[in-house]
Amino acid sequence: MVNYSAKAVSALIASALTGGVSSFTSLKTPHQYASSLSMSTAESAAPSASEVLWTPSWKSGARDELFGPIEKYCEDLHLVTRRKTRTVNCGPINFGSDHPIVRQTMATTDTANVEATIEQVMRCADKGFDLVRITVQGRREATAAAKIREGLFKKGYDIPLCADMHFQPKVALLVADALEKIRINPGNFADGRKDFEEKIYETEDDYVSERQYLLDAMYPLVEKCKELNRCMRIGTNHGSLSSRVLSFYGDTPRGMVESAIEFADICRSQDYHNFVFSMKASNPLVMVQSYRLLAAEQYRLGWDYPLHLGVTEAGEGEDGRMKSAIGIGTLLADGLGDTVRVSLTEDPEFEYEPCNRLAEIAESRLSINPDAKARQLAVKPYKDTRDITAFARRAGELPEQREGDAVDVRGFLHRDGSVFSVVTPDMFSKENVQYLYQELGCKTAVGMPFKDIATTDSIYMHTIPPSSDVDARTAIRRLIEVSTGVIVPASELEKDPLPNAVALMSLEDAVARNGGLPEGAIRLAVSLDGDEEEELLEKVKELNPLVCILKPKEGLSHLHASRRVFEIFKAKDIQSSVVHHFTTDTDDSNELALQMGTKIGSLLTDGNGDGVMVEQVGSKQHFSLGFVRKTSFGLLQGSRMRNTKTEFVSCPSCGRTLFDLQETTAAIQEATGHLPGVTIAVMGCIVNGPGEMADADFGYVGTIPGKVDLYYGKEVVRKSIPNDQAVDALVELIKEYDMWKDKEEEEQEEELVASA
Repeated sequence: MVNYSAKAVSALIASALTGGVSSFTSLKTPHQYASSLSMSTAESAAPSASEVLWTPSWKSGARDELFGPIEKYCEDLHLVTRRKTRTVNCGPINFGSDHPIVRQTMATTDTANVEATIEQVMRCADKGFDLVRITVQGRREATAAAKIREGLFKKGYDIPLCADMHFQPKVALLVADALEKIRINPGNFADGRKDFEEKIYETEDDYVSERQYLLDAMYPLVEKCKELNRCMRIGTNHGSLSSRVLSFYGDTPRGMVESAIEFADICRSQDYHNFVFSMKASNPLVMVQSYRLLAAEQYRLGWDYPLHLGVTEAGEGEDGRMKSAIGIGTLLADGLGDTVRVSLTEDPEFEYEPCNRLAEIAESRLSINPDAKARQLAVKPYKDTRDITAFARRAGELPEQREGDAVDVRGFLHRDGSVFSVVTPDMFSKENVQYLYQELGCKTAVGMPFKDIATTDSIYMHTIPPSSDVDARTAIRRLIEVSTGVIVPASELEKDPLPNAVALMSLEDAVARNGGLPEGAIRLAVSLDGDEEEELLEKVKELNPLVCILKPKEGLSHLHASRRVFEIFKAKDIQSSVVHHFTTDTDDSNELALQMGTKIGSLLTDGNGDGVMVEQVGSKQHFSLGFVRKTSFGLLQGSRMRNTKTEFVSCPSCGRTLFDLQETTAAIQEATGHLPGVTIAVMGCIVNGPGEMADADFGYVGTIPGKVDLYYGKEVVRKSIPNDQAVDALVELIKEYDMWKDKEEEEQEEELVASA
């Protein structure tokens, strides 16, 4: 167990006895402990680490003993309520629950180019951003930052600026004189070692004994930020945890949280509270779990610091927006988050629309809005038993082949997540059917469809072509013969049977019929609207349907009604697969990605759901069937379920970037985008590079101007490759590790399989 100084223990006990609550917090809790051990700002040298009131150990169990177990991570599990946070001042804006969600971005210009950076910041401000971050690598950039701040003021722009600091505590002190906010990364601010060396800590005392150098690095900056009323972000990044933290906690959300808490303790020891936290990761599941865990720790410690939300290295286009919506939208849906940044490999101005839209969606869901509150209150009562300290995915049962089955039903669902497509009868006309096969992602040989890696698993049809339409029925039969499910309402099948179709009924109808199928149907599917009584939902276990299709009815909160269904399934040990049915009338592809990521992604990040079916509603179908299918697969891949294309971890570019990131990323995607199961990280600089390699198979990282290093996992395997040769070198590296497949060879193999 960690030893604390007598002074620290005395303060802790005194606070516990008096229920001492810092004047900086509005949270009232018996677990609140002393805000700080005041230290004179006149001191230039950091005090001894033994004099700091460090948060009690999590590993030893001391934290549980003093503050009790983690009990909650958000304000309310059933009503969307913003987590109560203090106001943190940043120049003319404020972060916190009493203020609107702050929209922010990051400049991509070279900070040393003062005029270019001023122009870009002004464009961002004109677009609507509340804050812009700029990178500060050294003294040159710190000097430029002061000129940028002055130049913006002269042009009438008071938008606050945040200095992005890595490795340089002394430079951070310089830039704090000029800018309103400093972002420090606990993984490299005091510990720039990126060697991932294996450290051995025999005891926790060994681990905490190294805190002095953290305090030495942070103390002067905190002192200055407090004196000048500067804001700070303690920005932990999954890809750049220090080797010290990695060795003790591993590459985990818990390590991210404990690293941030350590730095917060240093701030609090100086009675400095004008800071926010972030827990960014390129993997939305890691990001969500980290933020939830930090929020939960803040609740039990009595802390109320705001949260900055973001998925780092999200990428570009719909994929980048989808991944951001999954991570950010999930947290906002639970009332977590006070400022948002959507990190895209695009110019910063293009980040505003998704950033603003996610904030708008979040604000519309809050229970302070009468309509939103009514939808949330309309959900029948249920107990939420999700464990946010660990991620576990609920895996629904897959179809089993039965004796007498005329076709193979096992492909109707996929073990890693299913995509269902909504199809209309006219698509099966003789002139359309080959196009339909293509839109469903099938490969074809002599006109016959065959499944590929990203082929729709099952189709849904509200109505079907009549049996008299021989061509259409033949086309449907060919899909079923290659294990594509065809789901049709039972009422339609009763009018005109379709051999080997899956009959869809409401749960109530299925129970009334005791699961009886129409003539020719091979399996049952049930639709759920989220408002069923618990006793009725229990009947799913007896019916044992192929799949449940969940679409909460109008008037219910989609999130909470869905969570209720999954809680009942868990309590009653109902193992049936559940596919989310999502409807949309948008004509904007970016909006579609944000909607899907926010609504369905927030459930998939809970581990709840076995796939998605997207249906366009309204008078016009704005997107092709193929586009909707690909976007659906993008949702599953972004939720870390089913990998059907190369995964790119791509940073958004900034002043540290050492090559044209957008152009290079496009070239790498063109060369390697056909390799499902392979993850490639494209990093403009070394700051997060090696760490992000931990979540990638291969890395492409800028090191010096004009040169790139290539990684396999965390290891540098090729150094100082000229930019114009680096993409080809990356391809050769992938081949060397036997993870390459030529596009032409892939197509030839598919044709051979199809012919066989």
